[in-house]
Amino acid sequence: MTKSSSVFECRHCGCASAKWLGRCPDCGSWNSFVEERRSSSSMVTLINRGEVKVTRLAEVSTEATPRLPTGNPEFDRVLGGGIVHGSLTLLGGEPGAGKSTLLLQIAHNLQARGQRVLYISGEESAQQIRLRADRLEKPLAAGPADSTGDILILAESNFEAIVSSIEEHEPSVVVVDSVQTTFSETLDSAPGSVGQVRHCAGRFLNLAKSRNIPVFLIGHVTKDGSIAGPKALEHIVDAVLYFEGERHQNHRIIRAVKNRFGAANEVGIFEMTSRGLIPVRNPSSIFLLDRETITPGSAVVCAVEGTRPLLVEVQALVVATQYGTARRVATGIDYNRISVLVAILEKRLGVQMNGCDIYVNAAGGMDIDEPGSDLGIFTAIFSSMRNRSLPSYTVLLGELSLSGEIRPVSQAHLRLREAAAMGFRKCILPAGNLPLVDPVENIEMIPVKSVDQISEVLFP
Repeated sequence: MTKSSSVFECRHCGCASAKWLGRCPDCGSWNSFVEERRSSSSMVTLINRGEVKVTRLAEVSTEATPRLPTGNPEFDRVLGGGIVHGSLTLLGGEPGAGKSTLLLQIAHNLQARGQRVLYISGEESAQQIRLRADRLEKPLAAGPADSTGDILILAESNFEAIVSSIEEHEPSVVVVDSVQTTFSETLDSAPGSVGQVRHCAGRFLNLAKSRNIPVFLIGHVTKDGSIAGPKALEHIVDAVLYFEGERHQNHRIIRAVKNRFGAANEVGIFEMTSRGLIPVRNPSSIFLLDRETITPGSAVVCAVEGTRPLLVEVQALVVATQYGTARRVATGIDYNRISVLVAILEKRLGVQMNGCDIYVNAAGGMDIDEPGSDLGIFTAIFSSMRNRSLPSYTVLLGELSLSGEIRPVSQAHLRLREAAAMGFRKCILPAGNLPLVDPVENIEMIPVKSVDQISEVLFP
């Protein structure tokens, strides 16, 4: 007879308790505990991993891990050069961001290269997937009809049935849409619960490692933008990818938050069209559209995301406040960082901002969280306050300290080459970077040591 017991688990971090708690003692979340039923029959061996033996570190092979190209250069960049065999990748994002569309396009590219792809859908029927495929530029039905020339579709949520299908068809790549809809019969809880998500993710990891099959999991997100389920879900997988971008923008950004096989914080830029997601070859051109007329409050920064430099326009607007308390509004930039930069502007340059509303925006829906963009944001606010435009074709680099000192930035030469390639002729950069940077053709480097020199250099 199977014995069952109840345990309460936090939806955010997976902390377990014998009784319900109003506040999680681990992560501090309120009203996050839900009841999970566990049975002794759920304690089963997942998948036989074969013989395990101890190996000396010096005897481990150092040969490069072969990767499987997806046919999409931007997606390969985010993954670190392609798909690693036996990897488990989690892709999350807002509803309608294009997660299913992108992985369906990747599946089509893989099957066109002779790979057998099994697409498992727990949310859509096979007919719905076919309708989406027909909207793409190259319909999936255009391929040959043999077992290795077309994508295999399985509309199923039961994990045991999924494993049986994988054993029968032996695919090269597996896509699961989504992990929150998958459930195992060994657990009594409902699909999407903390226990089911953690249990199924762990078994998918075991499946990927034991059979050397790359598995992609699509994950739902909560209202605060984090992937639904316990935080242990992101620790289990090998790579965590997030979809970013405003719904009203045509481009989408995929950011690698975690990647065991490549650079973390790497980004891929895509354009959403009626034919699916198309890779963008020159992302900096997207964020610098319509800059023929330079207006006060506009500055260009070069932020490095992963291994890629991106030129982004920062827009600032400073106006007299109509209320008793001045407003500070930031879009795409950390609000607290704006407050620090405004305080530096008031203290070091003597500019009074108490009676001004300040609005700062990163053009194109890009999120900027790199300290190397401080000087550009600072200058954009100062330019709007003075109502004077910056010199045309000028890019700014530098991190600001509370003392007003402009500190050096990393990978300055990479940023300068990107600015020169986009037609910029001047670069305001920290004086500490000048001896370490080789000259770049067609771009003038102007060193500055503190914010006191900004007014003299930019507004003579």
